Amino acid sequence: MEYERIAPLMGNLWSPICAVTSRWREKANAQIAVAIAGASIVPSMPRVLVQIYKTNYSHDLIQGSGAFALNFLRKDQLDLIKDFGMVSGRDKEKLAGVPYKNGPSGSPILEECWGYLDCRVVNAMDGGDMTCFLADVLEGETVAPGEPLWWRDARREIPDQWNQDWDRKIQGEIEISIQRMPNIQFEPWKPRSSSS
Repeated sequence: MEYERIAPLMGNLWSPICAVTSRWREKANAQIAVAIAGASIVPSMPRVLVQIYKTNYSHDLIQGSGAFALNFLRKDQLDLIKDFGMVSGRDKEKLAGVPYKNGPSGSPILEECWGYLDCRVVNAMDGGDMTCFLADVLEGETVAPGEPLWWRDARREIPDQWNQDWDRKIQGEIEISIQRMPNIQFEPWKPRSSSS
């Protein structure tokens, strides 16, 4: 298949840019995600799906805690793409200096964002290179007016060097994903124990 033929279709499946925050064993982190979807048609039982790559530090925190928060960025928060998306939380305390509070799940909720959803994982599916987490929404709110930041708009607004850095980072991750994608573990999700 020629990827170029389906690239516009696949690009339209991306969600607004979101800082996925998580906390486990007193370690907190944030990462940028663009693959989020609603997963319930029942208004009183909201659920979401989020894909987190196994190489990301956030994966360890979400796997351990069984929780995360989705913090949708505002259009004027382009700097957070670099701060949260270009370095690993293993190397830098990404939330240092960023105002946040802990939500009901224990995950950090950014005080300055377009809106947020605080979530508790109820199931997960292994994708080889990533895990797709299904979560109940515990709480959420739209914090700012207007629309959230979308990746297609951000790519036009961020500096050229950031785009080049992002493309280089993604290319490296693609190489890892090519090796890992066929290695899917078909084991059921094991929720965290209360002693974790």
